Amino acid sequence: MSGTALEPTSDQILAQVISSLEDDKAEDIVTIDLRGRSSIADYMVICSGRSSRQVGAIAEKLTERLKEKYGRLCKIEGKDQGDWVLIDSADVIVHVFRPEVREFYQLEKMWMPSGGTI
Repeated sequence: MSGTALEPTSDQILAQVISSLEDDKAEDIVTIDLRGRSSIADYMVICSGRSSRQVGAIAEKLTERLKEKYGRLCKIEGKDQGDWVLIDSADVIVHVFRPEVREFYQLEKMWMPSGGTI
């Protein structure tokens, strides 16, 4: 990536994340706006894959696409287990779960505005 390229906005990263997740058939995609609520990122995206294999593939393709399009190197954790993969692109944090694991942790309830104080 050349030094003259503009750094992508968090909204551009989010759009690419959503597009990638949809392309790979992620299910129940939820976007949570964290701006003004947390310093960890501007957005959190939570989705599900039907199997451990699909969860890993969704995460892998997402990191490849962000690197290819924006030169963005993401931190990724949990890909080998495939139950819950965390992708940190700095502006957007993505959680890809198997449905049972997502139900167990109920991350959306913790972060949604109607969930009480944060």
